[in-house]
Amino acid sequence: MATLTTPPRRRHAAAGGGAAAGEWAVVSAAAAGDAWRVEAIGKHELMRRTGLPARDLRALDPALPCPSGVVGRDRAVVVNLERARAVITASEVLVPAPRDPAVAPLVADLRARLAAGATNASPAPPQEDAAGGASPPTPGAGGKALPFEFRALEVCLEFACKSLEQEASMLEKEAYPALDALTSKVSTLNLEHVRKIKSRLVAISGGVHKVRDELEHLLDDDADMADMHLSEKLVYQASAGQSSRFDVGKGPGEFDEEREDDEIEREEEDDDDDRSTAFTPKIDELENLLEAYFVQIDGTLNKLSTLREYVEDTEDYINIMLDDKQNQLLQMGVVLSTATLMITCAIVVTGVFGINIHIALFRITDTNVFWEATGGMIAGAAALFATAMVYYRKNGILR
Repeated sequence: MATLTTPPRRRHAAAGGGAAAGEWAVVSAAAAGDAWRVEAIGKHELMRRTGLPARDLRALDPALPCPSGVVGRDRAVVVNLERARAVITASEVLVPAPRDPAVAPLVADLRARLAAGATNASPAPPQEDAAGGASPPTPGAGGKALPFEFRALEVCLEFACKSLEQEASMLEKEAYPALDALTSKVSTLNLEHVRKIKSRLVAISGGVHKVRDELEHLLDDDADMADMHLSEKLVYQASAGQSSRFDVGKGPGEFDEEREDDEIEREEEDDDDDRSTAFTPKIDELENLLEAYFVQIDGTLNKLSTLREYVEDTEDYINIMLDDKQNQLLQMGVVLSTATLMITCAIVVTGVFGINIHIALFRITDTNVFWEATGGMIAGAAALFATAMVYYRKNGILR
């Protein structure tokens, strides 16, 4: 009897890079002509190159519902904001899907600010402009060059904040005329337009809130800001004779994703215990950088909050108008119901006279009696109707 043998399953299908390779824009700090390029980098190769665990790379996938955040690791900083996704190391920046039209402006900004080896200075505290809003930090205002990872992070933060601010400004220019048009004329077209504007307002406000909350979280946690000092960390490790937790020289077949994730988690827990004694850089430069963009994104949030209040005020005004129209219709219904009741009373009297009974009124030969009886019924109904209207107005039922 023949025995079927199943070949052992290989953990990774390809020996040269694991998962399917994706395109990444690589912008380095070199001033040479190849300061930026597009490379096809597989997942496992990227993990070996940056020292990131798989869960951090999954956060960069726009198809997965991962929360926004800026996370500092041993050899890289993961930027996952609403409009900017990148992996920053001490010498290069990797941006996924560089051919995407939404990502191309970020790559262009990184090339312009980093590829030529330009050095931006520490950002000065944000100043208020003539309109009362916070202006973004001016490069070179502090006179001290920032490390490469901070300059790259600044580009990503600036891109995210400016993108959200531009969307908020466009929405603001479109929203106010639409709301004024709805106030002047309540129609189905105007209501549908305002509904779409409100949906966009909710989406943009959610993105601004995420960026603001992440910056606030970073500013509140000195340890997270210390993890983002990659250049100083490399100098510290070199002077202390330490090595990174990842072995860059491993072969592709020797890489175990789950084992590395478990080791990273254990080592990060150990690092949290003795982080204060192991590596404590000065965080003033990074704190100033984050505060500058926190003020900028907070100004955008205030602008959206003002617009949200205007939308709510318009909704309240429209509801008041609709309630007033409804009250007018109800009052008209009360008037018509009262008039119908009085006419019904006159019809009842007419029906009584139409019964085949013998009374003295039927034996009168003068035809004017008919008109007198008819006029009396109409006058009685009108008198009762007038009495009812006076009663309604006196008791506040009608205005």
